Amino acid sequence: MLIAVLAWLLAGQPAPASATRPNILLIVADDLGWSDVGWHGGFGKTPVMDKLVSEGVELDQHYVQPVCTPTRTALMSGRYPGRFGPQALAPSNLRAMPLGTPIIASALKAAGYRTHMAGKWHLGARPEWIPNAYGFESSYGTLTGAADPWTHKYRKGNPYEDTWHRDGKLFHEEGNATELVAAEAVRRVSSGPGPWFVYVPFHAVHTPVDAPGEFKKLYDGVKFHDDPAKHESRLRMAAMISQLDAKIGQLVNAVEKAGQRGNTLIVFTSDNGGIEGLKNAYAGKVPDSPLNSENDPLRGQKNTLYEGGTRVCAFANWPGALKPGKMKTPMHAVDWFPTIAALTGCKPAADPKWDGVNQWDRLTGANPVAPDRAIYIAMQSGARSLRLGDWKLIRPAKGKAELFNIANDPFEKKNLAGEEPARLKELQERLVAEHAKDNPVMPEDLKGLPH
Repeated sequence: MLIAVLAWLLAGQPAPASATRPNILLIVADDLGWSDVGWHGGFGKTPVMDKLVSEGVELDQHYVQPVCTPTRTALMSGRYPGRFGPQALAPSNLRAMPLGTPIIASALKAAGYRTHMAGKWHLGARPEWIPNAYGFESSYGTLTGAADPWTHKYRKGNPYEDTWHRDGKLFHEEGNATELVAAEAVRRVSSGPGPWFVYVPFHAVHTPVDAPGEFKKLYDGVKFHDDPAKHESRLRMAAMISQLDAKIGQLVNAVEKAGQRGNTLIVFTSDNGGIEGLKNAYAGKVPDSPLNSENDPLRGQKNTLYEGGTRVCAFANWPGALKPGKMKTPMHAVDWFPTIAALTGCKPAADPKWDGVNQWDRLTGANPVAPDRAIYIAMQSGARSLRLGDWKLIRPAKGKAELFNIANDPFEKKNLAGEEPARLKELQERLVAEHAKDNPVMPEDLKGLPH
């Protein structure tokens, strides 16, 4: 039966309803920089992910939104976040998507999948907006955008300061957040036969940046900076990266122990690029991070439209179904819902109105030619970008447009807007057309609520 399924998949077709459908393990890192990881030659020791990349498909041009809530909206819904309103275009604890919006979890649950989530939601922090309301059978972790790794609390004095929950019910629990989230995810992948969808959006490596001492010992003898505060900051970051890597290893081991590794697609991405230095605004005792993430050689960082903010560490791994290699075709987080839907044969009950496209043929190499599509990224500030083929347009909220040829200039050093007026006009027109599809009005029931 598995051979028949793989034949369907390698042909780029959805699996037939009668076949064994693959499990989906979707892992999201938070604020992971391009050069934080081993496979990009970074400072973090990531042997588990390095191996998954070498044995899977490295997604070399995987785009996301420049901040967290928008990327999670895009990933879950297959739609650009601006389609839902301005509240989905910035980090927020408001409801990003209307209740009833088709997302990966609800579609797979309707198709007979077990659906579980462990980690950071950040798509609505009130009890009526929890993951369970969108198709997850169980949810655990935080409802807010981040939390201290030890206290599990959000920002001090914020209405959502207490955010650690199970199925929407707040509770207190001792332990490190990354360890607890991984343990919950391991339980879910081990709790029964497939098919299952387990979504693991880790808090790591978002500020507050810290990890247990055992992971700091991995860097004994390494000097990150002459300034003691910056050295200690980068040490905490490196340790948290290695902790994330080790927890992913535990998840892979759990899938293997359950005898399901050959029928499990693992997808990994970050929600945006890294932030190079920042203060700790969360309720706890973790110090600030004056030397944090690294995005070099990409330009920019989190909360920018340059590659360092929106092009992230990502890969897909499925032994026997995906051959090792590097996929250079640009894709976006919105592509995962239509890709997974085609792969599993599930169909959302309502029209999902996807902006994403099915990328399975690109992932398998069956058809490396990309469809003619633009990748559109918007920010609440009014800044926007559009990637079309090798070209990328950035239209800042204020100032002049920038145009780059990413194939020739991946580090965005040369603005070609003045030299390519026809190309600039073409991309500007496409950008205006995409922006016209966004909803400029916040839903009435969200106005006035704390966020």
